[in-house]
Amino acid sequence: MTTMTRNNQNERVALITGASHGIGLELARLLLREGWQVIALNRSELPKDDELLNGMLRTSKLRTYRGDLSDYASLRKVLEEIHAHETRIDVLYNNAGGSFSELLYSRQGRELHYELHTVVPYIIYNELKELLLQGDRPTVVGTSSNAAGMVKRLDPGKLASPESFKKLLGPYADSKLALSLWTQEHAAAAEAEGIRLLSVDPGGNNTIRSSNSGGLPLPVQLLMRLFFPPPTHGAARLRDGAAGAARHAAGTFVSKGAPRALKFRQHGPAILRQVDEIYRKEYLKQG
Repeated sequence: MTTMTRNNQNERVALITGASHGIGLELARLLLREGWQVIALNRSELPKDDELLNGMLRTSKLRTYRGDLSDYASLRKVLEEIHAHETRIDVLYNNAGGSFSELLYSRQGRELHYELHTVVPYIIYNELKELLLQGDRPTVVGTSSNAAGMVKRLDPGKLASPESFKKLLGPYADSKLALSLWTQEHAAAAEAEGIRLLSVDPGGNNTIRSSNSGGLPLPVQLLMRLFFPPPTHGAARLRDGAAGAARHAAGTFVSKGAPRALKFRQHGPAILRQVDEIYRKEYLKQG
């Protein structure tokens, strides 16, 4: 973690999870160039040879915190550090995650896509609510996916422990849809407290790293390398989603700048109950 200098009250503050690479990293760069202060919550280190990031770290415009968000003990520790050193958050970007190549499980025993994409964003939102309420027009943006629209069947009871696995259009897509569904379901309650929730599809981006192709089918990898725009494209969509939050109804799923209907909306209440129960009966009781 970098040492914080007190916030300039004229500068907006964003917290981005998963800001060490891909869309999250480009979002951090974009906001820093636009004069924001950025809090980066990552499992991995930031690139060491980035002049912009290094300069912003020196001035504490960029502040970093490290933790494994899929491990509740690590997550709790890093969130406590954030509370100890930060004074407010204007926009929270719940962006961390990825597409994995096989069924993996978190330390808590849940399928990893579901844990990282669906459950952990709810925990982080609740745990950082106090800092959000100190912010200006506090907004929470969940990084969703156009894959959410390709889900054919959704069983909330099997999200934590799927019976089968398929790259991209299996647990990954299910978990992104589940994120958007609980966001939509909880949005009215959050808005009553003064916080705007929405989920945003960053679109197709070439986020493939040379060392890791993720859980992507080979044809998708080839398409990404040849035709998809760089992750600056997705970063701009997330930024624009937050900037235009007031134009959309609370809880909206935004894709290509416009509201999009979600499939399986009838499962929103059940998914919200699930993540809330995990937060209250597991995360909070372990603290």
